Amino acid sequence: MKESWSAFDTFEPHFRPLVIIELAKDTKEETKEWLTQRIVDKKKKEGAQLLVKPLVKEDGGKIDGNQNLYLVGASHLRLLLGAETVGLVKECNDNSMRTFTYSSRNTFKDFAEDNHDFLTMAERQYIIKHELENLRAKDERMIPGYPQAKLYPGKSIMRRLMTSGILLQIFPLHDTEELKKLWYTWCGQVKISYQPLDEIRCYFGETIALYFGFLEYFTFALVPMALIGIPYYVFAWEDYDKYVMFASFNLLWSTVILEVWKRCCAIMTYRWGTLLMKRQFEEPRPGFHGVLGINPVTGKEEPVYSSIKRQIRIYLVSLPFVCLCLYFSLYVMMIYFELETWALDFHEENESYFSKLMLFLPSIIYAIVIEMMNRVYRYAAEFLTSWENHRLESSHQNHLILKVLVFNFLNCFASLFYIAFVLFDMKLLRQSLATLLITSQILNQFVEALLPYWLQKRHNKKVKKRVYSIKVDTDLSLFEQVNLEKEMGTYLGTFDDYLELFLQFGYVSLFSCVVFKRPFSQPTANIGVWQLAFETMSVISVVTNCALIGLSPQVNALFPDSKTDLILIVVLAEHILLALKFVMAFVIPDKPRDIQIKLARLEFESLEALKQQQMKLAAESLKEETHGEKKMN
Repeated sequence: MKESWSAFDTFEPHFRPLVIIELAKDTKEETKEWLTQRIVDKKKKEGAQLLVKPLVKEDGGKIDGNQNLYLVGASHLRLLLGAETVGLVKECNDNSMRTFTYSSRNTFKDFAEDNHDFLTMAERQYIIKHELENLRAKDERMIPGYPQAKLYPGKSIMRRLMTSGILLQIFPLHDTEELKKLWYTWCGQVKISYQPLDEIRCYFGETIALYFGFLEYFTFALVPMALIGIPYYVFAWEDYDKYVMFASFNLLWSTVILEVWKRCCAIMTYRWGTLLMKRQFEEPRPGFHGVLGINPVTGKEEPVYSSIKRQIRIYLVSLPFVCLCLYFSLYVMMIYFELETWALDFHEENESYFSKLMLFLPSIIYAIVIEMMNRVYRYAAEFLTSWENHRLESSHQNHLILKVLVFNFLNCFASLFYIAFVLFDMKLLRQSLATLLITSQILNQFVEALLPYWLQKRHNKKVKKRVYSIKVDTDLSLFEQVNLEKEMGTYLGTFDDYLELFLQFGYVSLFSCVVFKRPFSQPTANIGVWQLAFETMSVISVVTNCALIGLSPQVNALFPDSKTDLILIVVLAEHILLALKFVMAFVIPDKPRDIQIKLARLEFESLEALKQQQMKLAAESLKEETHGEKKMN
């Protein structure tokens, strides 16, 4: 049973800053006062009941140039109440995992009233973020001081402040000491070892930890393919039987690794508590808007938006737009192949140094155009997904990922399909596949690791010089840290990282015959829609590999007279492999047996507790009725 917020005093004069809010320099004083008051107001007044203070000198004066930086935190009691609100799952003294409630706090492992490390840093900052994002307008019609920034009941205050240019950013502070420890454990030692995923999860949250867990798993999963594939390139084997064996192993491998990953993911997320979190009660995302109403499940006030309107926007606007973009992408690809033909003809006619250089021109132009198309499409996909107005952040991300995945899949693999099934040039296909995979790896390492590291080093030196040039007798370390972190690039999530792995998986399976601001934690039970994306890719790989084998000269030689028989044999083989794939997916459970038993036991205990509560309420009701009858008599 939840505790009443009004029963607790969560104020503390001194608190540890967890999150930074940066406002625009010209923000009006009445706006600052209104926002800070909404942040500190109690829940019964529609506030966040958090703690906030500006970044100031020891003598109380504001630091020049940083008048609009605010430190946000919360008392230990407030964080515990917040943990119950967001439904965090923690380990109990009996080693079971249960949803945390403040009333039963003493039954949880490692809990003590003075143990401020009971909640991880990532969990504390997630609670602060959750409360700030769920600050919604009640009676206000505009942001004080800005009549043009309209508000209406249910509108996210932080969202409106950001779209109006008043709020520049909200970000969690790094813990420098914990970050040093994590850095040393993770990559400060020259030795081969597994990544410290539990420590990564405590600091960065489950989403980041799951990505690195999947990256580590995916890296090891590629080892068998590399060991088997190397001889094909080193010894230039052209034996048809060996190709069939390699392709068959590839198809089985792609199924097994994805099914085994589900089990590994379930083990990790059960240990972290996110496997048990009730996502159906997820709060509306900050960008969700609609008429203020009552959630029929939770009974809470929140914006309500018609699902029919959303479906109309998806199917009558977003879907046609995506199809148009796919058509345009294919059109650009055909122009690229025409340019390739023109460059080859030009070289054959002229045979000069200039003509040799011209051979590279179509690929360069195509690469530049593709990059531009990706950027424009990504922007359009984000705009459309936001316009569709999805209630949950998970639903919003799923629709965005689907849009971008389809477009990227076509951009990256359409030319390979064209070479394989239209041009029938297996030598060119092999060369193109190797070039794309190797080039993408080199470029990704440069763009994601070397370039950000060099830019951040330069930036840090400039900021440190500026910080030390200001003669302030205050907590310089905090001042310097805030200034360093507010200028850092924003980590936009694991989307691009998973997209890179997805494309690598496609290159391997289809044709196989840094420094940022600290991101907010987001409790996650799995890798979400990316799991479906990888599984879909593995199904497509079955079809492409069977088709490639059917196109090989060795197989065609077996059916010199009847191509119909060849097609039927290839289709039959493809159906058999797909059936085997789905049988393997069914046979390998998504969760280990012990996790299934623990989940079933928790469900049984929850039903028993609900039954006991209903019996208790019924008994109390009967007692009140009996007492009332006695009074009447």
